[in-house]
Amino acid sequence: MELLSRHLNLRVLGLLLPLVFLVHVAEEAPSFVTWFNSLVTPGITERLFLTVNLIAFLITLVLGLALAAARERAIAVMTVGWVGFLMLANGIFHIVATIVHWRYSPGTVTAALCYLPISYLVMRSVVRECGVSWPAITAVALLSGVPMYVHGYLIVFEGSRLF
Repeated sequence: MELLSRHLNLRVLGLLLPLVFLVHVAEEAPSFVTWFNSLVTPGITERLFLTVNLIAFLITLVLGLALAAARERAIAVMTVGWVGFLMLANGIFHIVATIVHWRYSPGTVTAALCYLPISYLVMRSVVRECGVSWPAITAVALLSGVPMYVHGYLIVFEGSRLF
């Protein structure tokens, strides 16, 4: 495990982030819109789903490449903020939605197996490689996820949405 841990530095994790995102969207894409629209009014369209995910992918790609290239503290903290919003909070959303509704939320498998672990690994690497404290990086990740936590709560418990 320690050998793997040494190789999962910020450079490698930065390159993995866009790939992990694509794997997650590949799991979601076939049925997420139908699942979402069964819970929320007004629903979303396939086009909106694809547009939102394209924009999120481009942001993830830019931040991931910047992190891999520079590994500077400011870029690392910004990336943790994005990962906290996009992967950590979204991962929690999928798992909670599956449990609350007792049916699979498309994206739950990659949320549990990819999003949550890579969120932790990025945070840990920022602590180790950039000298940011655990309390500070945890606060960045959790606070950055607030819009997604609110959005997820509205979807799962209220049948509405933030955006």
